[in-house]
Amino acid sequence: MKLKLLSLLYILFIAVAAKAAGHTEPVLGTLTGTITDKADNSPMPGVNVFIPDLKIGASTDLKGQYTISNIPTGVHLVQYSFVGYGTITRTVDFSKSSAIDVQLQSSSIETSEVVITGVSKATELKRNPIPMVAVGKTFLEQRSASGNVIDEIANLPGISAVTTGPNISKPFIHGLGYNRVITLMDGIRQEGQQWGDEHGIEVDQNSIDRVEVIKGPASLTYGSDAIGGVVNLISAQSVPEGKILGSVEGTYGTNNGLINNSFKLQGNNNGWTWGTVLSAKEAKDYQNQHDGRVWATNFAEKDARANVGVNKSWGYSHFTASLFDDLQAIPDGARDSLSRKFTKQIDEAGNGTIVTNKELNSYSIPVLHQHVQLYRIYNNSNFNVGDGNLIVNLGYQYSHRREFTHPEAADADIPGLNLELTTYTYDVKYDFNIANGYETTIGLNGMYQNNALGYSTDFPIPAYHQFDIGPFIAIKKTFGKLDLSGGVRDDSRSFTGQAAYVNNSTTFPTLYTGPNPATTPNVSQQFAALNKTFSGASGSFGATYNFSDAFLLKANIARGFRAPSIAELSANGPDPGSQIYHVGNSSFKPEFSTQEDIGAFLTLPNVSASVELFTNNIQNYIFQEQILDANGNAVRVDADGTPDPTGPYSKFTYVQSKARIAGGEFSLDIHPTPWLHFENSMTLTYGTNLGTGGKVPDSLKYLPFIPPLHTHSELKADFSKGTKTLRNLYAFIGFDHYDAQNKFFAAYGTETYTAGYNLLSAGFGGKIYNKAGKDIFNVFIEGTNLANVNYQSNMSRLKYFDNPVVPAGVAPGIYNMGRNISFKVVVPFDLSPEHKGS
Repeated sequence: MKLKLLSLLYILFIAVAAKAAGHTEPVLGTLTGTITDKADNSPMPGVNVFIPDLKIGASTDLKGQYTISNIPTGVHLVQYSFVGYGTITRTVDFSKSSAIDVQLQSSSIETSEVVITGVSKATELKRNPIPMVAVGKTFLEQRSASGNVIDEIANLPGISAVTTGPNISKPFIHGLGYNRVITLMDGIRQEGQQWGDEHGIEVDQNSIDRVEVIKGPASLTYGSDAIGGVVNLISAQSVPEGKILGSVEGTYGTNNGLINNSFKLQGNNNGWTWGTVLSAKEAKDYQNQHDGRVWATNFAEKDARANVGVNKSWGYSHFTASLFDDLQAIPDGARDSLSRKFTKQIDEAGNGTIVTNKELNSYSIPVLHQHVQLYRIYNNSNFNVGDGNLIVNLGYQYSHRREFTHPEAADADIPGLNLELTTYTYDVKYDFNIANGYETTIGLNGMYQNNALGYSTDFPIPAYHQFDIGPFIAIKKTFGKLDLSGGVRDDSRSFTGQAAYVNNSTTFPTLYTGPNPATTPNVSQQFAALNKTFSGASGSFGATYNFSDAFLLKANIARGFRAPSIAELSANGPDPGSQIYHVGNSSFKPEFSTQEDIGAFLTLPNVSASVELFTNNIQNYIFQEQILDANGNAVRVDADGTPDPTGPYSKFTYVQSKARIAGGEFSLDIHPTPWLHFENSMTLTYGTNLGTGGKVPDSLKYLPFIPPLHTHSELKADFSKGTKTLRNLYAFIGFDHYDAQNKFFAAYGTETYTAGYNLLSAGFGGKIYNKAGKDIFNVFIEGTNLANVNYQSNMSRLKYFDNPVVPAGVAPGIYNMGRNISFKVVVPFDLSPEHKGS
């Protein structure tokens, strides 16, 4: 299979080279037009006109007119959007000049959203057979109470998050997460020890303008680790030609004193674009009625981002560099046995003292904390070659993760964990029409990784090299009302793990680098050498049938592939932040999945509805289970793995099985007027362990981290026009219901029953204008858990953080955040040079 596919790609790339050698300069077109309000035909200034494939655009002037020049030959989607109005798309052939006038209608329902993730060219979401969901800048701004970008999308149908406090969230899609979901930043895959529990996605939430999520196997275009789906975090598009625009933003959250400030500035001059985002975020320990303030959940994060690019007739090339720097406290849930107040560890013996109110209310990061840094440089380029586009995405990342777990002053600066991960990613693909109307993409992508162990005292995973490569081909074709798409891919992943030995004769264990480790006293082997190669084919085929503009059906079947992670293969050591001692298994086979999706979508003038169903069968599904002793009690160990009933770590190993995850999402939006919407959704997810043969015991019947039934209802009013000084006004009240989760992975006490709960939220805001019609500032206010409910999410790891022995009649674990009200103010500014005659 691999040789055949590589041969096919070789032939096609030769064809690309031949086209490139003989191509002439591209024909340049121009797009002009006028945009008006459908309600009264009045011109609409400030409307965003954007061509996603080319990353160029414009905004309308005071007369509602726009012009985009120097557009290369090709057929592309053009997107027309404005806050408070439904987005409209048009397919335009730019081989000649075009004039398109558009009328926008007031609406907060997106019926023509454009997506760029997992497709060869920008595509209308409703015509894409692959199950997806997308949200834009308006949605993200109105969820300002969330501590990170993953929490901002975690309530979307089919999406959830495993959390360890307010700033640590990992995305889950249909019950799959960690190394089964790829997170992208502008199409570049995010790499930073995703197997770990205790740190989130290393991205500045203030730099994100849009999020697109593939709900299901996306191995076709992204390779191994996309077996559960993809979350693409997309930064702001370039500002229109001749503009220099920016903003200053500030957010405050009442629950944990969150302070989130950000400065943004972007410019565009003669096709040269540039921009920067600088952010600083900090918070105290969060609180709820049950626990009071939760010790060691505070954090301090700093982010910087800069980009420069060029948009010309030959295409575009954009370079971005960013820094993520997060200091995060490490909670352990330890409490005083009598008062149940939180305690902090003060010595290596594990002794603790009660945390003072002053410490609980402080922004200062405790001695026990983690320091996570991610340095990133990447390039997104698109070149017009022949009759198609050559797309090149290259990235470099350096992830440095340290956990400081030694509390005594002399040892506080010694990291318990010190992992240094360097990743180079590559993604090269060519989009063209292989025949009349057959949109084709051929490509090759993958990555090279090197993980090093810095000076530390704990070693959960080895140093290793990893190389991924995967060629693929995808084709899309429209036959009238029928859209078809499909493709195949062949992946290969190679691991080379280094043997490691630990010297136990020093105060703390250290890596031994001397000669003859096997015969040196007090030196033991931590990791054996590892050489593994995993390969597998994946693919998908889907169809969308548009019965009319109001009703369509979608169906898709996809096969996913995932190679085991280095932690699953060879972990042998403690991870201090997660309180888990991991044990890997080098004999694992790769995971393969088959997911079937079907969906029906109805869009009427006053009602929108959808039903999406899926089932996903996974072979060789890998999961963790807790190790028990002969009496059935959870094994606790010290840092070196020695059994100790009062040890700081629970011992977990990895196992494989067959599994099935099935469920669906249902939505009903009633909008009797353009400004009033009653939105409702329901998400069902069931995860079942099918075992390896024979009956599966009840305690092993269900998979871990499966979210319960979740319903969301929201009554929202949008007044896009408002008054002369108040515009884009909105107000909403939301209600979320989570069922009890009684279908949980009960074996070995890994998970426990989670009671159901209801949450109330609300928000309002708008834009303030002066008499001259200039946008002065924007206000966003959001309240979450307004009823101050005491609850535990089954997706929260803090639910299991407590003393090894909890008094009878006392609810164990830590509860989620109580009532929180967030205030966000955005002050935009325009530094564009004044034009003569304006």
